[in-house]
Amino acid sequence: MSLPRDDGHVHLADYVPPAWRIRHADLAFDLDPDATEVHARLSLDPDPDQPGQPLVLDGEELTLLSIAVDGRPLAADRYTYDGATLRIDGLAGACELETRVRIHPAGNTRLEGLYPSGRLLLTQCEAEGFRRITFFTDRPDVMPRWRITLRAARERFPVLLANGNPVARRELDDGRHESTWENPHPTPCYLFALAAGDLDRVTHSVRTAEGREVELNVWAEPGDVARCEYALGAIERSLRWDERRFGRGYDLDVFNVVAAQDFTMGAMENKGLNIFNARYILADEATATDADFLAIESVVAHEYLHNWSGNRVTLRDWFQLSLKEGLTVFRDSEFSADLHSRAIKRIEAVRVLRGRQFAEDSGALAHPVRPDRYREISNFYTLTIYEKGAEVIRLLHTLLGEDVFRAGMDRYFADNDGRAATIEDFLAAHAAASGRDLAQFALWYSQAGTPELSIAEDFDAATGDYTLTVEQHVPPTPGQPLKQPMLVPLRFALYDVAGAAITAAPETDAAINPAGFHGVATNGAIVELVAARHVLRWRGLPGKPLATFNQGFAAPVKIAFAQSPADLARSVRVERDEVYRWDGLQRLAMRAILQHDALAADALEAALDDLLADPAADPAFVAECLALPDFDTLADAMAPVEPDALLDARDALLDRLSRALSAPLLARYDAMADAAAQGLEGPAMAARALRNACLAWLTRHDPAARLAQRQFDAARTMTERGAALRCLLHFGAPGAAAALADFRAQFAHDPLVTDKWIGWVVTRPQASASDDVAALLASEWWKPANPNRVRAVLGNFQRGNPRAFHRADGAGFRLVAARLAALDATNPQVAARLLGGFEGWRRLHPPLRAVARDTLAGLEGQLRSPDCRDLLARLLVD
Repeated sequence: MSLPRDDGHVHLADYVPPAWRIRHADLAFDLDPDATEVHARLSLDPDPDQPGQPLVLDGEELTLLSIAVDGRPLAADRYTYDGATLRIDGLAGACELETRVRIHPAGNTRLEGLYPSGRLLLTQCEAEGFRRITFFTDRPDVMPRWRITLRAARERFPVLLANGNPVARRELDDGRHESTWENPHPTPCYLFALAAGDLDRVTHSVRTAEGREVELNVWAEPGDVARCEYALGAIERSLRWDERRFGRGYDLDVFNVVAAQDFTMGAMENKGLNIFNARYILADEATATDADFLAIESVVAHEYLHNWSGNRVTLRDWFQLSLKEGLTVFRDSEFSADLHSRAIKRIEAVRVLRGRQFAEDSGALAHPVRPDRYREISNFYTLTIYEKGAEVIRLLHTLLGEDVFRAGMDRYFADNDGRAATIEDFLAAHAAASGRDLAQFALWYSQAGTPELSIAEDFDAATGDYTLTVEQHVPPTPGQPLKQPMLVPLRFALYDVAGAAITAAPETDAAINPAGFHGVATNGAIVELVAARHVLRWRGLPGKPLATFNQGFAAPVKIAFAQSPADLARSVRVERDEVYRWDGLQRLAMRAILQHDALAADALEAALDDLLADPAADPAFVAECLALPDFDTLADAMAPVEPDALLDARDALLDRLSRALSAPLLARYDAMADAAAQGLEGPAMAARALRNACLAWLTRHDPAARLAQRQFDAARTMTERGAALRCLLHFGAPGAAAALADFRAQFAHDPLVTDKWIGWVVTRPQASASDDVAALLASEWWKPANPNRVRAVLGNFQRGNPRAFHRADGAGFRLVAARLAALDATNPQVAARLLGGFEGWRRLHPPLRAVARDTLAGLEGQLRSPDCRDLLARLLVD
């Protein structure tokens, strides 16, 4: 890779291949929470193109016990270790390095490297955690094959798991035992894993399409294993889907998953041994909501699918991070769309893009999908890398079509199997499969910012000529003031006065883009925008058409198109694409809230009334349409942002709509009761989603919250009970305190359910909720060493309660900021995520902006980790 320059950044342009390769790694662990010894034998080969280079290995917080080369101890003057790197000079050629080090898992609060979670010992090595385990070239383009031996006291650690296939087990003296694993696939050290402890499992064997017998295991602490069955089923569904959709088979004899209560991220795709945050494994209907079940399935799929898009084909360097993460988010979203509702899955993704990623793309922390520099790689596990990265893959799929895209993926996997790849390798495979020049498309990886399309229409009634002029602009972002036009596939459709699609192709600016029009299909035509300005023209139309754009949200862009509320409402009725219909209702709501447009509010009310009255409408789709744009989405569409005024306007629209539609809301709530009682099938989940959406609207005008109280008392699932409790808490119902006490007592033993009620408490949409947060921080419920609990209290408050977090007196800002220094000292990644939640402070109106800036400035000198110092500097840069 590359070393930091004087500016403190690592630069993509400075990449250099490793001077030494590690052909094979043989590691032996004598596991103990207080003092673990790691014995490493590394088979090393020098790079013939870089002769005479010293061997430099990464290593942090390691106590070096012994070191030898080719079996001979190394004299002290032959090496240096400065606490960060081990350097050995004078190695002439291929050799074997043997080191023995001691590490101290019990003191590892960062949860990187080897650390304890309760009575378990676990690892987390992405991005640069392996250097905290033993000396190694800790970079993704060093890919040895592995043999891993684990030894530990059997009573304390009866289960010993590592990467790859189990090849040997034996009993040792003094109550210890040993387990040996081999990973035959070239794999970088960030994918190393081990898990040791008192674990139980659910298991199932499958035969793959290639004829391999594979044992699937989900491991958890014995009291939790009964809630692992759904995750086990999700593994098999993921495996079968990847065989069908992408032709990718599983390549080991065993696939292990371990649930951890203490885990900084969601999950980790380590080769053959995935380690998961327990919230994405443990589930039954009494403790998990429908959203939890769907999230578990999605995350399980994501980590399993990494076996090819990330493991078999990995990354040359961390600048290519989206090559595995964006690609795998695309793959897991297609998995969910194929198994469930494609429209609902797409709507969920668009909500995240509009509410969070677009804001990231326009703020102080904006960066390209492939950044060209970084100070701390942990800070680039962002929505831009994951969600926008997935959108870039989706754009490529839209441009090429399913068959050609699949051919490109087959070529990418074949050409790069066992290699550390780059974005260029990925695009080259698709260019070869499609015969297309993808040079302009590559700008999606190198340019930050969300493209903005301004579309103007003109109709000449005398001639019937209809013209659309499309202008593209990509706003400046930090370090990139000037942008080139992007290749944007703009999907569109025209409808006549009767609502029939107009199938005539437009005249296009062929001189600019001769091959840039794709014929009309059921979901609209596509024009490929390649320049800053394009003109589309239809001749001789009998009347002015109705234009609709970006069906399926095919391009992650912002579109400005002047349209009356009546035309927008009409487009929602005639357009067949459900994502567009949902988006049209969102745009009506935004006009009603941001512009106080009474006609838009009228049109929205009428459209929702029709939707609620339609028995054929998918209940899950209706529920999505009842969810108005959230604060982040609204705030991204205006500047400056005055949070209280914005939230008051949103509440006023909700009050009006819920009052006007109370009868159809109650009718649909009652009509869905039987379907909602049918378990975990899709129709039952959809029915519960609509019932809970209706309940939230109806509770706005029911001071006693009688309906919510009845649902809470009668609920048979966490989905129903949790939604009812949330209504009771958020609307200050008379029975809220008693219901919360009952709920809390019933689930006091379950940390994941405790996180749920804490989340509902801290997101109570009143400014005084900050007092509830302060009380929780002073209570037994605050567990700062547990990332899930930190997210439940502070993360939910910061991201899910804009009214309290943005209090005019700054109390919400200070509440979060006051905890950052302590969190930074123990788990910098958790602290950095909270610090990143201040990214939108510059968009606030001046008085609140000043309060936010003062709060951030007050953190200077308090935050010590590279993670937080990097973010704070970027947030405060002028």
